[in-house]
Amino acid sequence: MNRTRVVVLGAGIIGAACARELSRAGFDVVVVDRGHPAGGTTSHGEGNVLVSDKGPGAELELAKLSARLWPRVVAEIADEDASAASAIEYDPKGGIVVATTGEGAGALAAFAEAQAGAGIRAEPLSPKELAIAEPALTRAVTAAFRYPEDAQVQPAGAALALLGSALRHGARLRAGTEVVGAIVRNGRITGVRVPGGSIEADVVVNAAGPWAGQVSARLGAPIAVRPRRGEVLVTTPMPGVVRHKVYDADYVGAVGADSGDLQTSAVVESTWGGTVLIGSSRRRVGFDDAIRPEVLSAIAVKALRLFPALADVAVMRAYGGFRPYVDDHLPVLGEDPRLANLWHATGHEGAGIGLSVGTARLLRELLTGTEPAMAVEEFTVDRPAVLAEVAA
Repeated sequence: MNRTRVVVLGAGIIGAACARELSRAGFDVVVVDRGHPAGGTTSHGEGNVLVSDKGPGAELELAKLSARLWPRVVAEIADEDASAASAIEYDPKGGIVVATTGEGAGALAAFAEAQAGAGIRAEPLSPKELAIAEPALTRAVTAAFRYPEDAQVQPAGAALALLGSALRHGARLRAGTEVVGAIVRNGRITGVRVPGGSIEADVVVNAAGPWAGQVSARLGAPIAVRPRRGEVLVTTPMPGVVRHKVYDADYVGAVGADSGDLQTSAVVESTWGGTVLIGSSRRRVGFDDAIRPEVLSAIAVKALRLFPALADVAVMRAYGGFRPYVDDHLPVLGEDPRLANLWHATGHEGAGIGLSVGTARLLRELLTGTEPAMAVEEFTVDRPAVLAEVAA
């Protein structure tokens, strides 16, 4: 049995998925988190498992891998603990992307055609088909495509289910434990320093999400992962009103924008409990966690254009979170070229929930010397957008 000692830094969805994959492969895994499992970025997401928002390339291939794995992972966890699997709330409801201008229609059609060429099911919808699929959606739509491979999970429930599975396979959790430095011998990381002691390791995995830049700097190998903030509105329950994940095509542009200024787009979907999640926003404000009314207002205005029926629905709450942002908009996955045995699994920005299980699978394959399920060269650490003397 492989008893390589692995310390996973971060108990969010990426860390939990990595811990599960490695513990199932026989690694001796310890998960370390400064707070509590799923208590950071993971609990402030929407739970998207999407292929619809990614153009052809490495990230889309990772999304396809993850989309294939999610149902299997849910089934495996159900065999271990049915209640944990239920808490994931895996819902393969599909997504619908719409355009509301002539220009947007052309861009959406071209984007969908490119995705179809990469193996994604993108089905054009006529106005009648769209009205049947989403009766409450505005009729002022110039183009629409259905993506049946899109799905949704409950983010915190999914992370806790993954972590619980890891613990059942021998992993251990150290919550409320801050990592303050690295133990380095002969150019290799051999553990991490924590208040009052240390944790020895053969491999350290930095899965600290938006804090991965700070953590990597403490370990002596900084990477340029920065926080990018997003906000979400939550309505009171209105079951059946929104049936898919529905968003305006400009969401793709907002995700890929390089500007640190506020970017908003209409993203609307319901949960198992009937509440409707309304997003989305992107802005770089460091770790300022203040919720700004003007941001929520901008989100609401765009959502109402898609679903006018939301005008009379009460907003129950609003929340915001930080996404791990990299300038080239690609995840970071691989061993650090400057410090042997330090691995990074971060930089997924707002796609971490969906990409978590695929990322974990690739990490396990790389660590065991197995042929990876897909090419990973574009995710490596030694690229200009990632390496930095100081992670900003």
